[in-house]
Amino acid sequence: MDEPYNLELFPGCQIKLLLFRNIRNAAALKRKAMEGSIEGALLNPALILDALQIRVAANKAIHLHKLGKMKTRSLNAEIIFNLSPTNNISEAFKKFGLSDSNSDVLVALTDDGRNTLNSQEIISHVDGQQVSLAELSQLTDITQVKKVGQISKSIVPMLETNYCSPFWLP
Repeated sequence: MDEPYNLELFPGCQIKLLLFRNIRNAAALKRKAMEGSIEGALLNPALILDALQIRVAANKAIHLHKLGKMKTRSLNAEIIFNLSPTNNISEAFKKFGLSDSNSDVLVALTDDGRNTLNSQEIISHVDGQQVSLAELSQLTDITQVKKVGQISKSIVPMLETNYCSPFWLP
């Protein structure tokens, strides 16, 4: 998804995904995101099967934001939280958010109608190589996805053959 994706449920709202490999400053990026000095949801790509997961999480986050019913403090945090199959915010960040040891990061930039997508800003902060979103499937760790998502054995063959792209709605 090198181009912004328009969220169907919210005209005027968009999401753009940027994938980076071989990053050397994960801890600094995480710290800047926690401070609010950079925009974007910083995600662990090992647990993302398909961009659809992010679009669903972003749709839900924007919906809750517009209703004033978010469970987290920011839209970016709400996207990470919405990826998790549990209602535990800190657990969602540990599993789906960027960790200090990650060498890859998937950045979700959102435009909720009030701000614009500024991919150049985040690109300037990442010390790594930006790659095409088509490489996302190479970074997915099916074993971790099965464990975190508590996927049953009947779904596993579909995951491994990419017949479906499951996503979780808390």
